[in-house]
Amino acid sequence: MLHATEILGAETYDSAGNFVGRVKEMFVVPAEQPNRVSRLLLGRGKYRPLVARYDQIESVEPGRVKLTTDESALDLYHANEAWLAVRKDLLDQQIIDTNGRKVVRVNDVDLVDQRTNGNTELRIAQVGVGLPSALRRLLQGIVPPNAIRRIQAKLPPRNIRWEFVNLIEPDPLRRVKLRLSSDTLAKLHPADLADIMEELSPDERQSIIASLDEEAAADTIAELDKRLQTQVVEKLDPEKAADIIEEMKPDEAADLIQNLEPDTLKEVLEEMRHKEAHEVEELLRFGENTAGGMMTTEIVVVGEDATRGEVVDFIQFHEVSPDQLDNIVLINRDAALAGTVPIARLLLASGEQRMTELVFEPLLSVKPETRDKEVFELFDKYNLRSLIVVNDEKCPIGAITVDDIVSRMRAKL
Repeated sequence: MLHATEILGAETYDSAGNFVGRVKEMFVVPAEQPNRVSRLLLGRGKYRPLVARYDQIESVEPGRVKLTTDESALDLYHANEAWLAVRKDLLDQQIIDTNGRKVVRVNDVDLVDQRTNGNTELRIAQVGVGLPSALRRLLQGIVPPNAIRRIQAKLPPRNIRWEFVNLIEPDPLRRVKLRLSSDTLAKLHPADLADIMEELSPDERQSIIASLDEEAAADTIAELDKRLQTQVVEKLDPEKAADIIEEMKPDEAADLIQNLEPDTLKEVLEEMRHKEAHEVEELLRFGENTAGGMMTTEIVVVGEDATRGEVVDFIQFHEVSPDQLDNIVLINRDAALAGTVPIARLLLASGEQRMTELVFEPLLSVKPETRDKEVFELFDKYNLRSLIVVNDEKCPIGAITVDDIVSRMRAKL
């Protein structure tokens, strides 16, 4: 195992043994290989820096690099934003440990060397974020490498494998050019990703949201506290903000939008699709601490005479989201609430059973203006997973789910 701090500053010699320069930087080209050190930047006094490719490196050891060619075969250095610089972009930078689900700072980069077609390739294996790597940085150039290794061997290692590393790149242009995959980041649970974002600067938060698709961004923003939600959304382009908000549950979208500045709110609503904008505007009519302000309008409504088979076909045909399937809402011929059927009862029923045979008792509902305290009491008393909200004509207009209750009660603590 080699360390970046042992190679940066290393003396470099060509195939004839002539001194070429010292290693000033190491570059990874993510578009070619995500972990290979593809270029070494070599500097010598006032001369223009040279670049040695990975296939021009014969051997690497702490403090010394030998090339397979002479100096004349090396290229002059030209800056390239698509290259990831180990010293500039990694050392001392914050990264996201997607395995440990936290933000850490890089002290050193560990590399493995492997022989390939007569040359030596360096591959990033892991980054050091603990005491051994910090100590190595402090003692580099003061204590011989072998002595440093003996000292750090007595300390507990703390490293993150390269595949679990996700860079935080606030600059949108560099973020695109580096082509760093955000697949691993997107696989984190939105709650974990929200916790990570709370540790970052505003620019870094925006870079995380920009790296996610609209659905993942919506789920993550929904997990942030209201203050950060507003900060993140107000910094987005209105069209991008609208795309993300459209992926949120209507009640979550309404809670977020009502805290935006009036001008921003207007711009976002104008960019949203008519159906989603209308749903959100309807919810904004209700007070935040009322049943109407807590409900989602995404509910599955079917006639009370429908069979279990017909309802399943309806759900499959409309590709209903699992988030909407706590309860199936039944209506009578007047479109008034006739009952609810828990999804568990639906799954266990036979295909020909009528929905009226599966109704949950007692039949409970609340008006939009019902205060949140009364809603909490109903959930607690009847151990509910959801509660239907009806208008003055008893028609169902939405539902409050248990996760909404938990979120509201946590906010009151």
